[in-house]
Amino acid sequence: MGSNGLWYNHGCDGSFYSVCADVRGSNVTFVIIITPMTWTKAQSYCRDHHTDLASVRNMTENQEVQAMLTGGGLYWIGLFRDSWKWSDGSTSSFRFWKTGQPDNNNETCVAADFSQSGTWEDWPCDMERPFICYSSLVSKKVVKMKFESKNNLDLNDPAVMEAMLKQGSMRKWDPKQDPKWDPKWDPKRDPKRNPKWDPKWDPKRDGGEANVRKY
Repeated sequence: MGSNGLWYNHGCDGSFYSVCADVRGSNVTFVIIITPMTWTKAQSYCRDHHTDLASVRNMTENQEVQAMLTGGGLYWIGLFRDSWKWSDGSTSSFRFWKTGQPDNNNETCVAADFSQSGTWEDWPCDMERPFICYSSLVSKKVVKMKFESKNNLDLNDPAVMEAMLKQGSMRKWDPKQDPKWDPKWDPKRDPKRNPKWDPKWDPKRDGGEANVRKY
């Protein structure tokens, strides 16, 4: 933005003053930073010390910022145009280009140069280079159970397997893991006290003790 309140597009590697914003609920306060920086460094500075680079959302805010600009010159605001996209579709305004990059010579893919702190360079996509993959970590828990048949039941029978799976979803109450649960709780007397308890459990039919709960 210029001191006349008009907006200008410029390469992000230019060094200008900037306008940060402090956002507190619906209140926005603009702060002028008179240290020349590139757009990316100005964004990082504003995020570290304020909320972000200023978003100018209407003419009233534009006039408010303009009234704070003195001495001419250009000031960075938060608006930017960037056609670069991550292959997984995620969005991020973080950029780590090497000086002079991207040079946009029909080079539409990006490589990191780890001999220079991992800074980025644009390259033709048909270049063969080592690459970095990533995956999301998934936590899995394996529970081993042992079933014994006392009535010569066929453990491969679908009905028996379903009953075993249902019984396997139940465990005895452990006071160390769940000290607030009361094994003496009566679902008829206090049905809302422990909603995870299985009120259909029948000690005569299902066996076990009264301190079995369902998860």
